Amino acid sequence: MLDTVLVGCGKAGESHVREIQKLGRARLLAVCDSEPLMAEQLAARLGVPRFYSDFEVMLERERPQLVHVTTPPQSHLALATHALDVGCHVLVEKPLTITHADAVTMLEHATRCNRLLTIGYGFYFDPISRTMRRLIADGVLGDPVHVESFMGYSLEGQFGAPVVSDSGHWVHELPGKLLHNVIDHILNKVTEFVPSDRPNVTVRAWQHADFGTSAISMPDEVRMMISDERVSAYATFTAHARPLSHYLNVFGTRNTIQLDFLAGTLTMRSSSALPGAFGRIASSFDQSLQHLREGGRNILRFARADFQYMAGLAHLIAAFHDSILCDAPLPISYREILRVSALADQVFAQMRLPQLHRV
Repeated sequence: MLDTVLVGCGKAGESHVREIQKLGRARLLAVCDSEPLMAEQLAARLGVPRFYSDFEVMLERERPQLVHVTTPPQSHLALATHALDVGCHVLVEKPLTITHADAVTMLEHATRCNRLLTIGYGFYFDPISRTMRRLIADGVLGDPVHVESFMGYSLEGQFGAPVVSDSGHWVHELPGKLLHNVIDHILNKVTEFVPSDRPNVTVRAWQHADFGTSAISMPDEVRMMISDERVSAYATFTAHARPLSHYLNVFGTRNTIQLDFLAGTLTMRSSSALPGAFGRIASSFDQSLQHLREGGRNILRFARADFQYMAGLAHLIAAFHDSILCDAPLPISYREILRVSALADQVFAQMRLPQLHRV
């Protein structure tokens, strides 16, 4: 059992607390937030023994082995560095830091302190993501040729609405604003298949006219084209396409794998062995049967109380526990974390070049 504390008692922090408690592999000793009421309410609601408003005091009194950092990204570097300095392992929510240079600094510091660190890539470990990797390892995909990473977002939802209504929200202090807070979810699906550490990147970002009369200036539509000599990728962030979608399509030399993160389904498109019209008809039935199979599988998962939105986060936390306690490999290599942060830097550098405009 790992003695654990958490700093940052917002929505992300609550998700971490719930998954830590479900796993039952760590003792959650305390939570902390600079707003004392937030910490007190989260502790009372979820049965955490103690709460603090001072991070240093919490670390000194609780002496934890593991710290979860779920604060706004602007504070990640300072909080994680301090936790490492006092001998803690650290799990940091995405994005790891504001810039790639800061990410390098944090990971190098973890190495110097001989402590382990990972990042909160929940969707990276979603059950369908893990199934996809098994299929690829078995050669089902062939060689990757093209990737489509798509994420829809609701500005009226529980996360988006506060950003739109409050010009002082911490999201507006990020260089990429709202996109900066979610871009890792989009790009870590791309870096897995685009091998180059410095791929070609072309970005267009704008603020859609449907944003309304809000005085807030914030890109809510972003298109990214990423490529090297082997693989290309389209990465999309949209706040206006409906219905909301979150998917990954991986096109290979043998088959295409399609992941739908909202439905929790994995399907494949394959070339039909039947000729002409018969092949097209067979393809329609094949897709229907795959969706029926995936729906049935998810019904069984629901019946076992296993069909949960945070299943990927739970797997990540458990894998990180194994890294600490059992000397298992880290769930995400430092190289992969840095490849995502470097690609994000390239995206934001291009977003700042033109004057943001509405269309």
